[in-house]
Amino acid sequence: MCGRFARYSLLRELARHFKAEPDACDLPPSFNVAPSQEIAVIIHHEDARHIGKRRWGLVPFWAKDSSIGSRLINARVETLSAKPAFKAALKHRRCLIPANGFYEWQGRAGQKQPYYLCLPSGEPFAFAGLYEVWEDRAAPAGAGPYKSCVIITMDASDSVKDIHHRMPLILKPEAYDAWLDPENKDPGGLEELLRTQYVKELKSHPVSRRVNRVENDSRDCLEPLHGS
Repeated sequence: MCGRFARYSLLRELARHFKAEPDACDLPPSFNVAPSQEIAVIIHHEDARHIGKRRWGLVPFWAKDSSIGSRLINARVETLSAKPAFKAALKHRRCLIPANGFYEWQGRAGQKQPYYLCLPSGEPFAFAGLYEVWEDRAAPAGAGPYKSCVIITMDASDSVKDIHHRMPLILKPEAYDAWLDPENKDPGGLEELLRTQYVKELKSHPVSRRVNRVENDSRDCLEPLHGS
């Protein structure tokens, strides 16, 4: 699974890297992004990529209330088209979720060691994601819809599996256009893309258990442990 990640590149840097318009202006960098927080997402509309923001934890359009979002932070790639929470979004509402790295934990409960994982190049990358727009009928007038997203996960690649058996699905840059294309609505083709166009090679190092507490949000969270 993916329960924490880092996105410390500035929005203008992400806009340049992903060739997108930075519509979201008030999302500061974070070294310890956690579920329920607003995060940057890249969506294709009006013939261009745009960086906006969504709350991490998907609230399907049919949900009775937003509490379901706390349980839908990850979506398994193996069951996307079968799960009611993700089926429509896979076909119509796909996004990229930019990041610089993510955290996974290894070991027994109570003694788990966190690790930071990123590209060998250190460049930003993008998780494959889905997004939703939910209308809260009880919200006051003018409140606007609740916008949320979920990170797609997969079985860990060889470079990750010694740390954790699952990992977020990181798309190869050459797959971005097909994934974001609103005209691409074939679930079978989209699932084939996810099965084949992902990044396998990551580097990792152990980090401080400071990352276990969401209020700790500084570069210290991802720095290698002394001697590692």
